[in-house]
Amino acid sequence: MTDTPADRPARPGEVALGFDPALAADDARLGFIGRLRSPWSRGNCPKNLRAAREAGGEFRVEIDPPFRPGLAGLTAGQPVILLYWTGAARRDSLVLHPEHRAEPTGVFALRAPSRPNPVAVGVVRILDIDAGAGVLTVDALDAFDGTPLLDIKPWLPSVDVPPGHG
Repeated sequence: MTDTPADRPARPGEVALGFDPALAADDARLGFIGRLRSPWSRGNCPKNLRAAREAGGEFRVEIDPPFRPGLAGLTAGQPVILLYWTGAARRDSLVLHPEHRAEPTGVFALRAPSRPNPVAVGVVRILDIDAGAGVLTVDALDAFDGTPLLDIKPWLPSVDVPPGHG
């Protein structure tokens, strides 16, 4: 996901909080468990995983040593949910006007990285796993190289597909 610089001028219809939620938050004590490795940086990052898959590239999830035992049970071919931190994005945005939308839209109806808590989510497929080295090779990433990883969860169709959508 591409980050929006804090100094980007507002587009018509956009709404900001008037304060940075990071300065008010004192309850979340998150620890990063690794980093995402991609060919992307500011200016060339795809908007979403579909576009990243179309662009292609080498994509890895690198897990820090203390967390590597948590990879037990993951297998190549398995889809997983990645939660990652797009912390360079604005945190005061509530309504955005993305170029691909005709009207301004609330951040909770968008996957934009600019949001009160810049947590991004992506469902990717594990192509290869080296648990000892803490490396998952995955099919795509839509995040800057070095983006901090918060968590990995298995994608389970029996749980993650809402009724009537499968």
